[in-house]
Amino acid sequence: MKPSKFINLMISLSDTPHKPPKPDSLDRKNSLKHYLPRTWIIICVIFLQIFLLLLARNLHTSSVVSHHPEPPAIAAVNATVHSGDRECPYGKIYVYELPAYFNTELLENCHELNPWGSRCDTYSNNGLGRPAKQLAGVVPESLTGAWFWTDQFASEIIYHNRMLNYRCRTTDGEAATAYYIPLYAGLAVGKYLWTDNYTAEDRDRHCEMMLKWVHDQPYWNKSDGWDHFVTMGRITWDFRRTKKEDWGSGCIYLPGMRNITRLLIERNSWDYFDVGVPYPTGFHPSSVSDVATWQEFVRTRTRDTLFCFAGATRGLIKNDFRGLLLNQCYNASGSCRVVDCGGSKCSNGTSVILESFLGSDFCLQPRGDSFTRRSIFDCMIAGSIPVFFWNRTAYSQYEWFLPGQPESYSVFIDKKEVLNGISIKEVLEKFGKDEVRKMREKVIEYIPRIVYAKPHEGIEGMKDAFDVAIEGVLNRIKDQEQEGFKW
Repeated sequence: MKPSKFINLMISLSDTPHKPPKPDSLDRKNSLKHYLPRTWIIICVIFLQIFLLLLARNLHTSSVVSHHPEPPAIAAVNATVHSGDRECPYGKIYVYELPAYFNTELLENCHELNPWGSRCDTYSNNGLGRPAKQLAGVVPESLTGAWFWTDQFASEIIYHNRMLNYRCRTTDGEAATAYYIPLYAGLAVGKYLWTDNYTAEDRDRHCEMMLKWVHDQPYWNKSDGWDHFVTMGRITWDFRRTKKEDWGSGCIYLPGMRNITRLLIERNSWDYFDVGVPYPTGFHPSSVSDVATWQEFVRTRTRDTLFCFAGATRGLIKNDFRGLLLNQCYNASGSCRVVDCGGSKCSNGTSVILESFLGSDFCLQPRGDSFTRRSIFDCMIAGSIPVFFWNRTAYSQYEWFLPGQPESYSVFIDKKEVLNGISIKEVLEKFGKDEVRKMREKVIEYIPRIVYAKPHEGIEGMKDAFDVAIEGVLNRIKDQEQEGFKW
């Protein structure tokens, strides 16, 4: 019987009139015998009505939580019956056990990943790289162990290690909400990009073989791949080759790849399945205390320069925009700190870039070789306010990780205005001290969301970039279950 019909039946029973017997026809004993059964019936009916009302309310609350997830503290209160639901309100993830050829074997052969030299040190310490001992004296002494020379293309390794230890990982594929494919697509293609000794087939091989393997798994057909996701540790354009002679891999365009969500350090803003995630930086905290200590350090830092720019010119490009920024910086009469990254001056192993960001109110962030650059996150972690010239450098890339109001944490100067001669120094000087303080505070507030924690289990009590990314993917998968969503 449906609950609504059962409730109506209970109401009708409770409203049914009962004609009492005449008092003079009963003694006191017989009167109690007559009234007690009816009294208990009424009490039971009232109790059942209250119970069903509370049950209906709880069912409604659970429905609201599943469609519009609340912050974890609230979700935990609403999921007191099942501890698994409380701990994993967004669902659980099954990690495929791909053959080692697709991931760990690439790391074991790290000396082959780059035609110019070994990458073994670069991807040591589970992808974090070598400890950044050269930063001693630049960062607080208690945090020197939290800094590494992390490569910007290390996200596949970092995400894989975190997924294997994720609190909401399940080994039961039938119980999973999402399925993670631990393919090191960026490392696999990287070794084939720089010489003409390899073919398009070489650059596509790992991705093609992965798709064949995954499509043979029983969980693929649950949703034709809509609930699958992968980390690809390079920019999206490195996987979008359309002609055999062109740059990169054709992985994203291969049959069977279309419905898989892809976590990339730079996304194609017009592709729903691309999700932009922060570039890995050198700061990998181990505790909430580490983050709080760093936040206070950058908050109270003395900044004696208005703005800075770290970058190199692109000599072969006509009207090179970076060259214009360098010229403005050199001509800013002590208001700008320049870090000319020509050659290998800015490679991992130097503290000069971090020191520049720590000493400046603003940091100029033009597009890199593509629309984005790791420097965005290096700058923000140092508490410096980013200045953008293209919307696609950050605003349409990292929506899950950055504030929704761009003006609250950054400055935008259209590139065309710079090309027409506008003075960046004069634009930035118009911001008062209070405005600068508020923007910096917003940058500092969001530092936890753009760093990757050191422990494989993450940090209890804090969501880092990995947590934000994974919960975002799980929410997307739930949204996809709405009628008419998939195409």
